[in-house]
Amino acid sequence: MLDTPKMTRPVIRQLDEAAINRIAAGEVVERPASAVKELVENALDAGARRIAVDYADGGKTLIRVTDDGCGMTADDLPLAVSRHATSKIDGSDLLNIRSFGFRGEALPSLGAVGRLTITSRVEGLEGVAITVEGGRVGPVRPAALTRGTVVELRDLFYATPARLKFLRSDRAEMGAIADVVKRLALAEPHVGFTLRDVSGGGEGRVVFRADPENGDFFDALHGRLARVIGADFAENALRIDLEREGLQLVGYAALPTYSRGSSVAQFLFVNGRPVLDKQLIGALRAAYMDVLSRDRHPAAVLNLICDPERVDVNVHPAKSEVRFREPAMVRGLIVSGLRLALAGAGHRASNTVASETLEAFRPEPAPLVPTSAPPRVYQMDRPSQATFARAFAAQAPTEPAPPRDFGFAEAPSARVEVAEVPPADLTARPLGAARAQVHENYIIAQTAQGIVIVDQHAAHERLVYERLKAQAAAREVPSQALLIPEIVDLSAADAARLLEVAGDLAELGLVVEAFGGGAIAVREVPAVLGKVDAAALIRDIVDDLADLGSSDRLKARIDAVLSRMACHGSVRSGRQMRAEEMNALLREMEATPLSGQCNHGRPTYVELRLADIERLFGRR
Repeated sequence: MLDTPKMTRPVIRQLDEAAINRIAAGEVVERPASAVKELVENALDAGARRIAVDYADGGKTLIRVTDDGCGMTADDLPLAVSRHATSKIDGSDLLNIRSFGFRGEALPSLGAVGRLTITSRVEGLEGVAITVEGGRVGPVRPAALTRGTVVELRDLFYATPARLKFLRSDRAEMGAIADVVKRLALAEPHVGFTLRDVSGGGEGRVVFRADPENGDFFDALHGRLARVIGADFAENALRIDLEREGLQLVGYAALPTYSRGSSVAQFLFVNGRPVLDKQLIGALRAAYMDVLSRDRHPAAVLNLICDPERVDVNVHPAKSEVRFREPAMVRGLIVSGLRLALAGAGHRASNTVASETLEAFRPEPAPLVPTSAPPRVYQMDRPSQATFARAFAAQAPTEPAPPRDFGFAEAPSARVEVAEVPPADLTARPLGAARAQVHENYIIAQTAQGIVIVDQHAAHERLVYERLKAQAAAREVPSQALLIPEIVDLSAADAARLLEVAGDLAELGLVVEAFGGGAIAVREVPAVLGKVDAAALIRDIVDDLADLGSSDRLKARIDAVLSRMACHGSVRSGRQMRAEEMNALLREMEATPLSGQCNHGRPTYVELRLADIERLFGRR
């Protein structure tokens, strides 16, 4: 008989403080950018108006954050580097959190894995400093400092060298640090930020700088957008200021034609706190679902303001995830609010479309001339009206000349429909007066400031699509009853999620009901979809509900059908249009929301300013 080995009973031990801090650091400090985020947030909580961030070697060897906040006393410093000591909350209410930090873990975690030095001074008192290396806290000592606080972190993860192997290259870590600072700069536009790379010593190189902005929140944020994201975004963004049932959404959202290839231009905040919440990201994408193609991403800077007790920020030590008490209300505010703002923009398209068009022209480079040569003079640069009249009179034929065959295989595809000068009231309209149609697809319109080139098929496709959607919304979506209901087996949890939104699905023509256990019976489907795989559709909707808490998949499929109907029912490319038809199309575009882009997110028109056109021909 074999002897059965006895299992050794594990012994429960109390970990020492250094091990506890290193474990906590693994959650709070994932990379140098995490340390920068915690330190800058502490500076903002201290009331700083200017914050400077210096780093070396991607933050691996040095991170230094300097602020002009309220500072700390000699009695505060030992508490600041001990775990779960904070001035942000008193512990009585973990839901009413109105500061960036509140857990009291950042500084002790940083001191546990690196060499941390804090120098601070309160106005009217002497400066003091404290050092923590690998979890060992040194004594408080006098230090020289004008005001505020300087936190210096050297040799990050020197106490846990295994973590260094998981860091990325210096360039990648630099990019992550810059992203963190820019997000916080957008959260606090009235605070000045400076980011410098001091690798190799010396004064270093300024990577990012944003001086404090003036004015109210929207004016300050608009100025900060130009510095952080770029002037193009600021010029093509719509102001968002909505409030519903105690929830407020403020910020700027870009026009659909100013879209990006990734989500790099999406900055979302909750009560001023930068977050990366999949529910908010999903709501943002749903708001632009009808005006962007799947491979494009919207650009927006949005801050959701609500009572702190309606959102839980104590979900993860990094505080980048949140949980809302009323997620459906939050999603509804974002989706409906942004769609209302986009519809209010009417036919407007981003000015980057015109910029890209102008850049596509490749003018012949000017010949190299000596610097002493006189400037080039164009003899016909802005001739007077009298000169025009004499030139036309000299060129006018005295008698009709016989037609000449120049040997063209076919006539050029351009027809001028309006011979006389268009009335001023039409050229003063945003899309101007139709002057010609070229290649039986593009309408050339004259405006007071330049010309507009319209893609007639794309423009009319959007107009018909919006008309079909309005008709469908007015009549509700008709449904088609199934002769034999389709039974879909789901888990009990998935079935419960689906039945919670059964009323919303019925408004879209999809009627479902419980069939016992986790089974769902599909009774009716939207008639506009034709033959549909009901089981696959139900499972896709359930996946969306589990992942995002809501689903727009059914509406998206219905809209896709309406979009295809609009495409086939719109003015086709190659059709010749009369001047009246072209002008009618322009006027309807001006009156129709979202007409600046087609159903697939492409621009429907390009506006070129007269000054830009003259620059192409060297007149300016």
